[in-house]
Amino acid sequence: MDILVTNNPLVAAQCKSTYQVDYIDTDIIGLLTKVRDLIHKGHRLLTHPLTGSVKPNETPYKSIILSEVSGKTDLQSVTIIEDSIAAAQKFSPRNIPEKYLQDMQMVDLSLITSSKKPT
Repeated sequence: MDILVTNNPLVAAQCKSTYQVDYIDTDIIGLLTKVRDLIHKGHRLLTHPLTGSVKPNETPYKSIILSEVSGKTDLQSVTIIEDSIAAAQKFSPRNIPEKYLQDMQMVDLSLITSSKKPT
């Protein structure tokens, strides 16, 4: 079963039967760092960390799918995650009103559930 790393409680609840969910209560940088650590252990990115034209400071939620099987370090995945961390660090976090958080969880859920696994 592929691994879904998320800081979105809605995604964690909705996707637990499809993926091995690794829910962590952290910000975007913390999540991307966790994904980077898994990539260095040999997991491969299956979804891009910066999907959906949603800038890292526009939502506190992110979900990323990684390969189930760990093996040799995938250099393309390393490059993508390092570039994603650098991009996220360029943006100052926004103070997002509580009333919008549920909507942002739904956007992240929609992005991750619409992703297709490579064949």
